[in-house]
Amino acid sequence: MATDLQYPLYSTFAFIGFVVSLIPLPWHLQAWNSGTCYYMLWSALACLNQFVNSVAWHGTVLNFAPVWCDISIRIMLGASVGIPAASLCINRRLYHIAKCHAVVITRAEKRRAVLIDTLICVLFPAVFIALQYVVQGHRFDIYEDVGCYPFIYNTIVAFFLSDSWPIVIGLISAVYCGLSLRAFYRRRAQFNKFLASNTSLNASRYFRLMAIAMLEILCTVPLASFMIWLNATAQPVEPWVSWQNTHYDFSRVAQYPSVVWTQNYLLVVAVQLSRWFVVVCAFIFFGFFGFAAEARKHYCMAFWSVMKLFDVQPSTGETTSPKSHPVLRQLMLSHGSLPVYTPKHHMSVRRNSLSSSITHPSEKSPSMLASTLESPLAYDDLNKDVGGACAV
Repeated sequence: MATDLQYPLYSTFAFIGFVVSLIPLPWHLQAWNSGTCYYMLWSALACLNQFVNSVAWHGTVLNFAPVWCDISIRIMLGASVGIPAASLCINRRLYHIAKCHAVVITRAEKRRAVLIDTLICVLFPAVFIALQYVVQGHRFDIYEDVGCYPFIYNTIVAFFLSDSWPIVIGLISAVYCGLSLRAFYRRRAQFNKFLASNTSLNASRYFRLMAIAMLEILCTVPLASFMIWLNATAQPVEPWVSWQNTHYDFSRVAQYPSVVWTQNYLLVVAVQLSRWFVVVCAFIFFGFFGFAAEARKHYCMAFWSVMKLFDVQPSTGETTSPKSHPVLRQLMLSHGSLPVYTPKHHMSVRRNSLSSSITHPSEKSPSMLASTLESPLAYDDLNKDVGGACAV
């Protein structure tokens, strides 16, 4: 696997992954969808971190930014459990919806839900990062064409403090997913009545998010188990001797040219899996949520905000088409077709929520619409040490 051939490709995709992860963030923040917001933030941060590393250390292993590497490896460690933890919050929310619990409406209930998600998605990763110092063999490693990576000493202690947590989170998410399906099938009539009486839920969107949640079972646990297998087979698991033995010469920075580290096939597999899965995760999330109805609505709003700078505004009385406006017609001829604007009194409103019902604006005011979580694709922690050589 030639990493030099991946340099422009991977860096480009990592940066695009950073951008597309943040595109749906504004309206999810407005809707208090904390689980999806934390998922987007962790995904974007992980992609940006990998983008910087892939560009800065392309063709070099020089330790010219040690402080950045100290920060970078902690971002990797945090994201390795932060993204699965965010997915856990979303699966948990789907379960409460399947149980036909009321959607969060009051500000106090919203704050409580956000606080719980914050403890899971921020406090837990912070504690996890701090605990990694126990099994961190030396300061960090640098791999040519890849960048900074944490080094986790391959001991049995590392299995409990580092390797096993993504599996634990994935199993909990899988349990919530199974409970959601069971609750739905047991309460189908009640669930349908709940959807019919609640203006913030829609069955099609709920099942779309449920399908995403089910991918947790197919991704997180198997991938984490595979990384543990890589750690165990690359080199024998070392016994834990003492704190002093593990942290001997802790300030050392190991530097590996690509001609050296690419000779270890298992190491290459682990490194490339850890790099590409954060990017794939970002793109899959955008694929599910970047083209939803509320996303298209915000794209349209952003488009007309830009067009107002050129004194082009949508019609307030009837649908504006490119052919009925001379400026829009000129833009269409030179840049392709434009989206058709539909005035408020003609369009249906789709809530920014987990599952939303479609209601005419005359029936409900947009300010009264409640929002629930959007569920991302969960992915596995792949930030692991291979044979005591690196943590990816």
